[in-house]
Amino acid sequence: QVQLVESGGGLVQAGGSLRLSCAASGRTFSSYVMGWFRQAPGKEREFVAAISWSGGNTYYADSVKGRFTISRDNAKNTVYLQMNSLKPEDTAVYYCAAKMGSYGRMWHAYDYWGQGTQVTVSS
Repeated sequence: QVQLVESGGGLVQAGGSLRLSCAASGRTFSSYVMGWFRQAPGKEREFVAAISWSGGNTYYADSVKGRFTISRDNAKNTVYLQMNSLKPEDTAVYYCAAKMGSYGRMWHAYDYWGQGTQVTVSS
């Protein structure tokens, strides 16, 4: 069982930066692939980024590649999403999620979810 709590969302102007954090409970955090997803009003939840259990492999949606960076600190049971050069189309509720096994881009493959944090990018 893993419980996830996101933080770090907020309002930022286009071109700005935010760093999201996701704190996980449980002693097996390092066993999980961690992902970030987002959902804008009226749209489906979409994949943003994922990171392997070791942190050695990272994966990104094309829309955020080169602007966002996912990382993790297994000693702190925390995964991060550094978001730079933010655009108004990045506005959404951002969720972190955990899954066992291999990396995946489909939200329904993830077993555990946080409550989400709102990111709003003004133009």
